[in-house]
Order: sequence, then structure tokens, then C-alpha cells
Amino acid sequence: MSTCAVDAAGVVHEPAAPDARIVSLVPSITELLFALRLDSQIVGRTGFCVHPRDLVRRVPKVGGTKAVKVDAIRALHPTHLIANIDENEAETVDILRAFVPHVVVTHPLTPQDNFALYRLLGTIFDRSAEAQRLSEALELRLQETVQHAWPAEQVLYAIWRDPWMTVARNTYISAMLRLVNWQTLPAAHGGREGANRYPVFDLDAPWLAGVDRVLLSSEPYRFTEAHRAALERDPRLAGKRVELIDGELVSWYGVRAIEGVAYLARLASAG
Repeated sequence: MSTCAVDAAGVVHEPAAPDARIVSLVPSITELLFALRLDSQIVGRTGFCVHPRDLVRRVPKVGGTKAVKVDAIRALHPTHLIANIDENEAETVDILRAFVPHVVVTHPLTPQDNFALYRLLGTIFDRSAEAQRLSEALELRLQETVQHAWPAEQVLYAIWRDPWMTVARNTYISAMLRLVNWQTLPAAHGGREGANRYPVFDLDAPWLAGVDRVLLSSEPYRFTEAHRAALERDPRLAGKRVELIDGELVSWYGVRAIEGVAYLARLASAG
């Protein structure tokens, strides 16, 4: 059986050496690398890579997910860079390819895509046993959700304001919400690499009449109780349930997805 792994860009990766040096530009994958027990090999991360809080602090920052400090990465002499199609700028990743030997591209779009993500990183970095344990834990959570007859709801998942922004149906977030039979509105589908996948809307949009529940995410915009209360009073949303939702648990793939599936099930069960 081949020990090679193929990433989201179609690149084939050989197993890494035990002394591999990894820079992660993806917050959820930084957390996953720690879950795979790769602590000693993680040499760089973004300022948004904040989990696990007790371990990630010792890892040098290399800027943000989009405002990457190329020279800071160069100085770390990484052998591997982990990037994501949605979260990182393609032009920046191309610059980094010039001096990072191995660039691993990721692009999970559904909760089930985490199985391939675990396997990809587990295979490259010799953590297949750890990856298998994560897969088994996620499979258990997913099986628990399919055994429940969730009532259908139409939801608006807000990720930004000024302007208001939401998610298209072919995003990871929308796929997570479908686990509990929450269908996102508007019924929009964007391109593969971010184009129109996070559409702008306004509170006068006609399709809002079909929304049952408005979900205000804690990231990337940090909605607060004050925002929730103001929207609840807005006559354009009269009769709709408005609530805050943990954006990390809904939008972070990797190890966080295991807890995220259970979180959504609890939220939906609460009515």
C-alpha cells in the first residue's frame, strides 16, 4: 500500500522526515497538528492560531492568515507549510513555494471531509494511529446525528456586519448546519475558491421572510448580546428567533469538528 498522500491541490506528498519543521497558516489545522502530537515539529503559526491555548503560545507568529510575513517564515526554515484555499491568499502561497520544499493545501467543505484531512496529515507526518482515533471519534458523533429526526429549519448565519455577510450553501459552515437539518438562506452557491461563497445581504432582502432562525456567529465578526438584542427588536425580523452561536465550533474543521457536531446537536435539541 502506498504511503503517499494527495492534498486538495492534487499534489502528492511523500512521508516527511522525523525532523520536519511545520508552519501552519490555518488556525483550525494548527489545533489539529497538536491533536496529532506534532508539538515539537510546529515552528510557526498565525496570530489567529489560538488553540490549544496552553501549547500554542510558545510557537512563533508569522502574521495573519492573509497578512503573512514572508520573511518571518523564511527565517524559520520550514520543510512544510500548511495552507487552505479559503483562508490564505494564493499569491502569497505561491511566493512561499519558492523556498518551502513542501506546501500542503487543504480545503474541507463538509464535516465528512475531515476524515480525508486527518488521513492526509496523519500519513505525511507519521501519525496514522492518532488520525484513526480522531476519525473514530468523529464517526461516532456523525452517527449520533443521523439517528435523530431533526425538524427542518431555514436559518440565516451571519458572519459580518457593515456590510452584512452570510454563507453560501457550498461552504463548510452550511454543511455543518445541515447535520441538524438547518438549511441556510439565501439558497446561494459560490465558486470553489471563495468567490461569492460569503454573500453580502441587507435586512430588507425578500428571502428573509423565509428565515426561521438568525444565528450570529462569534467569528470572524464577534457578535455580542447587544447585537442580538438589537436585531430581536428590528421589525424586519419580527417573529424570528435570534441567537448567538459559537463560530469556532461551527466553522473550524480538524479536531474541533468532533466537539462541533455534538454542540450543534445540543443546540438543535434545545429547540
